[in-house]
Amino acid sequence: MDRLAPLQLFVAAADAGSFSAAARRLDVGAVQASATIARLERELGVRLFERSTRRLRLTDAGEQWLPHARQTLAAWDDGQAALRSAAGDAQPLQGRLRISLPSDLGRQHLWRWIEEFAAGEAGAGLQLELRISDRIADLVHDPVDFGVRYGEPPDSGLVALPLAPDNRRVLCASPAYVARHGQPQTPADLARHDCLRFVLGDSLHGRWRFTSAEGETVAIETAGHRIADDGGLVREWALAGLGLAYKSRLDVAGDLAAGRLVPLLPGWLGEPAPLHWMAVGRHRMTPALRRLAAELRRRCGQL
Repeated sequence: MDRLAPLQLFVAAADAGSFSAAARRLDVGAVQASATIARLERELGVRLFERSTRRLRLTDAGEQWLPHARQTLAAWDDGQAALRSAAGDAQPLQGRLRISLPSDLGRQHLWRWIEEFAAGEAGAGLQLELRISDRIADLVHDPVDFGVRYGEPPDSGLVALPLAPDNRRVLCASPAYVARHGQPQTPADLARHDCLRFVLGDSLHGRWRFTSAEGETVAIETAGHRIADDGGLVREWALAGLGLAYKSRLDVAGDLAAGRLVPLLPGWLGEPAPLHWMAVGRHRMTPALRRLAAELRRRCGQL
């Protein structure tokens, strides 16, 4: 393991272009990371990185060695996967589990479902680290191993297991808001309503799309007095009667069932918002983690 740690750090630094980012990814100190790479360079007798105040880049020797380092780590991961497979599907959830969760669904449901699953797996030694935020975590560079994400999986090396493939957004508001302002009858009517908008990353999700029963899709540019980068706050604003929200149905399922929010535009379908469990590489998807993903999918179906 001591021999693999410098390789892991080298590959992480090459991917991130930064010792500090690689250190965060592997949960080590930045000074320790730099010293480890320096020792590795002395051992190999070559310089692996060109360092400057602005950037970190591989030398020619580093470029040559990178695929061999990746191959060594991949072989180690494949060996671990083979051992886990030989141990059978009954191996419990264990070790450190670092997961990025969307804020609203994460706080309402996901953290509790994960805890209940871990308790049933007798995962007393499980180390659970949850990052609850609507900022999309970079599973390669950030210090997380898995992510639960809305939207279609990117075309990349990520492995995605569907948790709620048919989930969609739903336009909704509180009964108090509807009583004061009435219900929109068509998407075009949103221009006369206060819409609660959401920022994801650097982009404002203010263009809302709907599909009619005949298959016609329209996109409406919305406006309103409130914008948030947290889906949970948008839901709280809607519950307080401050405007219309365009939320994942999973996020507001309980509020709709209890009548705290009412669905609007019943003749129109909201945008697709599929939910996935994501990881970098199939070797991370142990039998226990596949069981966890299956349980989350079952819970989402119930919700």
